[in-house]
Amino acid sequence: MTTTHKPLLAGRPVNRIGFGAMQLEKAPHAVGLLREARDAGVDHIDTAQFYDGVNTLIRDALAPYPDNLVLATKVGAERDAAGQLIPAQRPEQLRAQVEANLNELGADSVAVVNLRRLDTPPGIIAESDQLVDLDSQLVELSALRDAGKVAAIGLSNVSETQLQQALPAGIACVQNSYSVLDRSAEPVLDLCAKHGIAWVPFFPLGSAFERLPSVADDPTVRAIASELGATPSQVGLAWLLQHYENTLLIPGTSNPVHLKENLAAGELRLGAGAIERLKARSAA
Repeated sequence: MTTTHKPLLAGRPVNRIGFGAMQLEKAPHAVGLLREARDAGVDHIDTAQFYDGVNTLIRDALAPYPDNLVLATKVGAERDAAGQLIPAQRPEQLRAQVEANLNELGADSVAVVNLRRLDTPPGIIAESDQLVDLDSQLVELSALRDAGKVAAIGLSNVSETQLQQALPAGIACVQNSYSVLDRSAEPVLDLCAKHGIAWVPFFPLGSAFERLPSVADDPTVRAIASELGATPSQVGLAWLLQHYENTLLIPGTSNPVHLKENLAAGELRLGAGAIERLKARSAA
């Protein structure tokens, strides 16, 4: 893992490639993988209480937490009695989720809490009493920040208009679906760049489940990877790092080999020709 520039997250400098913990739900060697990531320089872990059991794995692997480790969690959804993911957007539900995250992580506070909005896909959609205005949610999260439960507030799955609305609350980062092949969130990224907000793309390589284009299967990406002696996934991640200096990546995996490959993407530099070819591909 290289790159000397360290963007700020919750006011703290972090390496640009972190770790997304979602895939650890069913990983047989999750504790070992988390420790391997830590030892490799990962200092930013993205999690959520609704990732069934993952927070407990993080606690078992890494607590007591080192001072340089930034833990970011998400709120806005929860599991029902059957284990299905359902919306949980009301302010009192957000507060309860923050408390549940802290309890599972064994922590008094968390560096970042990301509010996952459920207005549009991908994923579940809020309906009925779960249609909550953004300002009410931000008031509750700001109170939790004032109380020291969280250090900073982030947003996930939001529009440019929603980010603009939220700016007075102080936004540390934005997580939206985004990749070299799916740049529909570019206006949100542009607003992040204008205000120096960290950009944390999810589905950075696409997702078959959500029917997003697969970066690793794209012919242009694969050709560039072959030329550089890299994997297609590394090309996709390297493009994201070069596209905006305050991008933070949280690729998730349950495979130690893929973990090393993801971290090595920080050492890959794409030349001007490759960037132009990928720019043309993203506009196709």
